[in-house]
This record gives sequence, C-alpha cells and structure tokens, in this order.
Amino acid sequence: MNPIELNLFGSRVAAICDEMGVVLRRTAFSPNIKDRLDFSCALFDRAGELFAQAAHIPVHLGSMAYAMGGIVGQRDWQAGDMLVLNDPYLGGTHLPDVTVIAPVFAASGFNAKEATLLGFVANRAHHANIGCDTPGSMPVSSSLDEEGIIIPPTWLLRGGKLQDHGIALPDMQGGKLSGDIAAQVGANQVGSARLQELVHSIGTAAFVQGVSELNAYADRLMAVAISQLQPGAYQFADLLDDDGCGSRDIPLAVTLTITPAAIVLDFSASAAQVPGNLNCPESVVAAAAYYCLRCLLPDAAPACAGLFRRVQLVTRPASIINAERPAAVAAGNVETSMRLVDLVFGALAQALPERIPAASQGTMNNVAMGHIDAESGTRWDYYETLAGGIGGGPRYAGLDAVHSHMTNSLNTPIESLEMHYPLRVTNYSVRVGSGGAGLHRGGNGIVREYEFLAAAQCSLLTERRRVPPWGLHGGSPGACGRNFLNGAELPAKCTLNVSAGDRLRIETPGAGGWGKVPLC
Repeated sequence: MNPIELNLFGSRVAAICDEMGVVLRRTAFSPNIKDRLDFSCALFDRAGELFAQAAHIPVHLGSMAYAMGGIVGQRDWQAGDMLVLNDPYLGGTHLPDVTVIAPVFAASGFNAKEATLLGFVANRAHHANIGCDTPGSMPVSSSLDEEGIIIPPTWLLRGGKLQDHGIALPDMQGGKLSGDIAAQVGANQVGSARLQELVHSIGTAAFVQGVSELNAYADRLMAVAISQLQPGAYQFADLLDDDGCGSRDIPLAVTLTITPAAIVLDFSASAAQVPGNLNCPESVVAAAAYYCLRCLLPDAAPACAGLFRRVQLVTRPASIINAERPAAVAAGNVETSMRLVDLVFGALAQALPERIPAASQGTMNNVAMGHIDAESGTRWDYYETLAGGIGGGPRYAGLDAVHSHMTNSLNTPIESLEMHYPLRVTNYSVRVGSGGAGLHRGGNGIVREYEFLAAAQCSLLTERRRVPPWGLHGGSPGACGRNFLNGAELPAKCTLNVSAGDRLRIETPGAGGWGKVPLC
C-alpha cells in the first residue's frame, strides 16, 4: 500500500471501533455506559493482535491488547459465536469490566470450517452490579470472591444461539439477554458487519496486507520515538497510601532502560501482593506502560500491536503488579493503574525533562453506592469516578477538573444521577487552590457532595489522600484529596452505611506544578 492507501485503511478500521462505541452508548441502559462512557471497543486480527481501537478507556484497551492472544487461542470459533469474560486472571481487569468477544469471518452465514477467519471484534464495559454483596461492586475487599461473579471465558452465544452456561449474570433474566450485556452484543454485531463490508470492498488479501503494513508502520514510529530518547537506565519510585486492610505506604518502583532499539520497564522492585484490593494482573501494568509510551507518539499514530513490539515488561510474580489468584483486584485496575502512569512518567521525565508533565491527581476517586433489599430482592447500584487536576507541563499550566490518564470517562451529569437514584448533588465545583504552585501551576481538583435521600451503603476506594501528587523541576506538589461524611473526615478506603439526609463530600486531589515560581 502507498501512504495514502494505508492512511485510509487505518481510518476505516478505526471508524468501525467508533461506530461500535456509538451503538453501545445509545443502546445501553446504565449511566456508567450511556453517560460516563465507561466502555471500550477494538478490533483484533486472527491471532488476537490489536489492529484498531477507538479513543476510549486506556486501561481497558491496553489490557485487552496484552491479553487477547491467550483468550482467543485454542478455541473452535464459529460464525455467530460470542465469548464473555471478566476474570482478571484470564484476560480481564477487575470483575465489573465485562468483555464480549466475537469472531469475524469473511462472509456472514458461512460455516466456520468453510470461511476464512478475519479476526475479532471486542468491547469491554463497566457494570455497577456484577453480583457483589456490596452495592456498586467496588468493595473494600481482601479476596476476589468478595468482589462479585467471576466469569471465565465462557460462550455467551454459540452459533448465534444464547447458551445456558449456568452463570447468573445480572443482565440475564429468564434465560434472555437484557440491558447492558445486550448492548454489548449489539455493538459487536455492528462491528462484525462493518468489518465484513470492508473486506468485501477491498478483498481479503488487501485486508491482511493492510493489517500487516499498519503494524509495521506503527513499529517504525515507535522506533523513531525511542531513537530520540537518551539511552540509559532511569529509576523512579512512589508510594500508594494504603490498601484499606492495614498496609500503608506501599512502594511502587520502575527501572526504565532505554536502548537505541527498545525499552524495558522493570517493575520487579515493587511491593509484594497486599491483603487489600490494590493488586492488579500484569495486563493492567501493560495497559499503563503502553499508554505512557503512546503519549510520546504523534496523534495520528495507529493504535495497534505494532506500537509495542519494542516494549518489554518485567514483573515479579505474587507482587502487587502481578498478583496471583485469589488476590483482590477491584482497586488495582483503577487506583494502582493511575499510579503506575505516574511511575513511568516520573522515569521518563529524567530522559525527556523538557517534555514530561508533573503528576496528575493519581487516583480515580471511586465512589460506589446503593441499597439491597433482602426481602424483595430489589437493589440499586451506582458507581462513578471523579475528575481532578492534571499536572503542569514545560509549556502549559495543568487543566482543572478533568479525568486523566487511565480513566478517559466523563462525569455523570447531575440530571442523570438525580433522575436514576435517590441522591441529590448539593455541590459540584472546582477545588480552587488545590493545584501545586510552579512556573506552570498544576490543575485543580473538584468538590462533589452528595445528599442521600434514602438509606444506602457507600464504598470509597481513593488514593492520594496521604502522599501528594509530585511536582517537577521545582514545582510544588498538588493538594491531597479528602473525604467527609457530615463534616467528619473519612479514610481513603472504607465502606459505610448512610441514612436519609446524610451528606458525602469528596475533595479530589490537585496536580503537581512544573518549574520554580519566578522570584519577581
């Protein structure tokens, strides 16, 4: 393909992912998907290598790119199949993130044994109810079993027929799909149809060539980016506040080794697996590393497996970033992943001092709440992440009140929140003065206060409540976040019962400043 043809091919496959996302958003029922956009869509080749993705959630897509080959291998795929999973130790991230994968054959209606397998479409979406005993399915847990229903890679559809797999998915009622799972299935059906249309228009050989050349082009872009870095070994360390189960000041560490042709990220000096749920599978570590390195590339770089062929990860088994079953992982996907980004950027700042920004808020500020009525069996579940500050950079001030890095979701509009749940938002504002001072100041966090209109249970999984986001080159750190119930300060990670009239206030962290403030 010439450069124009390759560019068009890359745009066309990326557009398929975008359309999948539109379908998923418009057909889903929960605010997590239709309002917060906590979902991701991607395309993979027949070996499970990523060749296109939409600009959705980095922690979803990076982890899928890392683990998909093992998920799709060794299975007898047929037209009309769909596989569902959420097991963090078998290609997932944490239990609320449910992934649905479908194979794509050269033409619809063909038997798999007679048709050519082109690749796979997949999407991953966050479900606030994944069968956890704690509303919102983000508990302060110490075992994976406490976090909800564990779904190993399981046939959801086989040959187009819904399977009786014995897994009590919250979105399956009376043996039928409903709600958000059905929306995920529909998104894959649209993606599969569009990919078949593309292949029909250009031919199978041209499609296979396009995927190969797209990856080769991405590899060349990464090679150029690596060649512009100063070779050497760069180390950086940071601390997680606590795991909610007694462990505090939990170390994370990376050694970033840059050679003229490759990058090695060695996280093996990080803490051992902890009792709480800050642990994460290695796929989440890959997602954070891939995201950071992707930030060094041009915006137009294709999002495919070729970008990461020169990237090697090193972790230690049974550590906080390569946990072993049955370690709890609910917060690893959200909190530890954010801090891994800080870690990698901290190391890169030594190799690229005039390009890397100071630390952003370093947490997703997870708020889960709801109520389960044991007598009637009814329940409501809500979950959201909250924005904060983005770090100041070499040529710009940090942004206020935005989601950053591994969470690319939106806020839930107050109107939607109050329409769906017995809640009232009494304060939603910028936390002025929380950004770190510097030549370029860090961004400010936010204040979000909820009033409960009925009794409920609430869980908080937050970070940067003790260890502030760091500044760079003389810039000051951002302010730590704070959590309150009726004016009394709460721990960073806790579960509490609330009554009607109670008010929960979350003050999210600001970000670090960049550079020294001029004296005059």
